[in-house]
Amino acid sequence: MNDILMAWRNIWRNPRRSILTILAIVFATTLLVFMLSFQFGAYDDMIDSSVRQSTGHVQILAPGYQDRPEMRKTVDKPEALYEIISAIPDVDAIGMRSEAFVLASGETRSRGLMVTGVLPDKEGSLSSVPSQIEEGRYLITGDTGTAVLGTLAARNLQIGVGDECVLLGGGKDGSVAAAVVKIVGIYKSGIDEFDRSTMQIPLTDFDTIFSMEGSIHRFVITLDHISNAKKAATDIKLYPQAEGLSVLSWEELTPGLKQSIELDLISGIIMYFILVIVVAFSILNTFFMAIFERKKEFGVLLSIGMKPVRLVKLMLMESMSMTAVGLLVGMTCGIGLTMLAAKHGISMGDSAEFMAQYGMPERLYPKLSTLSIVLGPLVVCLVTFITALIPVLRIPHLHPVEALRS
Repeated sequence: MNDILMAWRNIWRNPRRSILTILAIVFATTLLVFMLSFQFGAYDDMIDSSVRQSTGHVQILAPGYQDRPEMRKTVDKPEALYEIISAIPDVDAIGMRSEAFVLASGETRSRGLMVTGVLPDKEGSLSSVPSQIEEGRYLITGDTGTAVLGTLAARNLQIGVGDECVLLGGGKDGSVAAAVVKIVGIYKSGIDEFDRSTMQIPLTDFDTIFSMEGSIHRFVITLDHISNAKKAATDIKLYPQAEGLSVLSWEELTPGLKQSIELDLISGIIMYFILVIVVAFSILNTFFMAIFERKKEFGVLLSIGMKPVRLVKLMLMESMSMTAVGLLVGMTCGIGLTMLAAKHGISMGDSAEFMAQYGMPERLYPKLSTLSIVLGPLVVCLVTFITALIPVLRIPHLHPVEALRS
C-alpha cells in the first residue's frame, strides 16, 4: 500500500507531463471505444440490410443451384422441412421462394427480368421490399395474376400500376411458360441492379405458370441475430429432411460482402495500430524523462539498500496508475459518445446515395458491445505496460556511485 501511495505521489511531481500523458491515453481509449462500436454497428447494419434485401441469414436449396441456377434444381415436397425449421428457437421468420428468368413485355418494350415467387404473408418479415413500395401496394394473400416490380424495371418497360405485363419463359418440365400479370405495386430498394432486374409474384401463381408441381427453389430464413447463422445452418444439416440439400449461411451466399467487411476491418486495424503507437511513444518519452531526471534519486535509494526490483515495481506502478486513470476516463467518454451517437445516428451526408447502392441505410448507428468496450482499452493497457517496461528495465543496470554523480 505504501508503494502505491508513493507511486501516486511521484506522478504529480511533474503534473503537466503526467496530465498530457493521461490525456493521450484518454483520447486513444475514447476513440477506440467509439470507432470500434461504430465499425461493428455499421457491419451489422450492412449485413442486415443486405440479407433482408433478398438472401436472408440462411438458405436451403438444391445442390449447385447457388452457383448455377436452373429450373430443374428444386427442393421437392418442402412442407415437411418447413414445419421442422419453423420450430427451431433461433428462427425469426422462414419463407419459400422460386425463381425464373423471363422475357417481360409491356405495350412497347421488352426486357429480361428475374421473376421471384414469394409467400406474400411471410415476405414482410423476411425482406425489406414490402416496406419499399413507392406506388400502389404490395402483394397480399389470395392475390392471383398480380405482380410488383422495381422502379427501374417499370421505367424500362414503360409500365405503371394498373398496367399489364406479359411474361414468357420456360417451365420446370421444359414447357413454355407464359402469363399475363397486372402490376399492383412498384418498389424502390435504392440498389439499382435489384430495381432494374426483379419482379415478384405470388408463389401459387409461380407454381402454376412454371409447372413447379409444388416444389420450390429456396427456403429463406432470418434469425433473431446474425451471429446465430452458422449454428442454425449446422443444426439444419442434421435433419433427415435436409439430407442431400445445400444449407448456406449469409457468408456463403454473399461472399463479396464478407470480403469487403474483412478488408474494411483490416484498414481499421492499421489506423488503430498507428494511434496506439503514437500513445506508446508518449508513454515512452514520459518514462525516459522521468528516469533521467530522477537518476540521482535512484542512486540515493540504491545506495541505502533499496533493491532494484522494488524500484522497477514502483516505476511500473506509476505507469499503470496513469494508464488506469486514462483508461477509466477514456472508456467513460467513449461509452457516453457512443450512446449519444446510437440515439441520434450518424448521417452519411453526400455519401448516403452512394451507400444506398449497397443496401446501407442513410444513417448509421454505433452499437456498444463487450468486445468494442474491452478490446481497445485492453490493447492500450498492454502497449503502455510494455512501453513503460522498456525504460524501467534500465534501472537495475544503474550503478549507485555513477547515478549520484549525474
